Amino acid sequence: MFKKVLSFYTKYFAIWVVIFGAVAYLLPRPFVALRNYNEWFFALTMFGIGAVLEVEDFKRIVQKPIIVLIGCCAQFSLMPLGAFVLAKAFGLPQEVTVGLILTGSAPGAMASNVMSYIAKADTAYSISLTTVSTLLCPLLTPGLTFLLAGSTLKVNFWAIVLSVLKMVVVPLFAGFGVRHYFRKGIEKVLPIFPAISVTFIIFICSLVIALNKNHLVEVTGLILAAGVLLNLYGMAAGYGVGSVFKMDYRRKRTLSIEIGMQNAGLGTVLALKHFGEKAAMPAAIFVFVCIITASVMSALWQRRSTTAIE
Repeated sequence: MFKKVLSFYTKYFAIWVVIFGAVAYLLPRPFVALRNYNEWFFALTMFGIGAVLEVEDFKRIVQKPIIVLIGCCAQFSLMPLGAFVLAKAFGLPQEVTVGLILTGSAPGAMASNVMSYIAKADTAYSISLTTVSTLLCPLLTPGLTFLLAGSTLKVNFWAIVLSVLKMVVVPLFAGFGVRHYFRKGIEKVLPIFPAISVTFIIFICSLVIALNKNHLVEVTGLILAAGVLLNLYGMAAGYGVGSVFKMDYRRKRTLSIEIGMQNAGLGTVLALKHFGEKAAMPAAIFVFVCIITASVMSALWQRRSTTAIE
């Protein structure tokens, strides 16, 4: 019975994301009050993912480093250019254009690792892409923004590296180590980890919405349309890149999620600090949009047969 409840909760997590996102918009205080624990919550999620990964998952990545290069090149070319084209096509104001390009130039979102895990994609590949793109972003994010929008940014490289270590690398390998040394005990509770991941992804989405409530109110139809199209374009392009390079269905799913989900939370912070509130609007709306679309696709892929139909 307990397993059925967990399965139901995990299978329909896209619904919970929407429900709690609406609650966070209407009642942001309870979520904002927990903002200081956000990194810990995410670290626990990565610990859970690490606990279900096998050594073979990472061996495949080490054996084919070219696939990480392909993913990162796609990440930092398709999305910035897509943002630039959409901004010009919609005739967005200068500040909003900078914000959209900044969003497209951000690295992959850490939440994509959880989404890939739930979608039964290649989680180890997703983690590799997120980590590498995040380490590259102190150079590429401001560089691409300057190139495409004529603006410059100062990004604290070591602060970002430290965040990746604390929230992704350390807890992931801690979970991996626990699985290795306490395999029998961990395998008894493995069904709990997907539910834990779902819970924290719901919280992360809700928190971002709560923190950016004022900016979401200011969103116009054009900005919303640009954000939605950029996200859908990124997901489709990511899947297309995987198909071009003849990757298996798990890696195609991973690329779709990874490229479609930018770290717009980072984009929001940078836009607010360097360009103002108007520039932060595209990033704020993109957070919500990419979480919803990735949640829906992950839920569909989770339920879909893994036969060779993709």
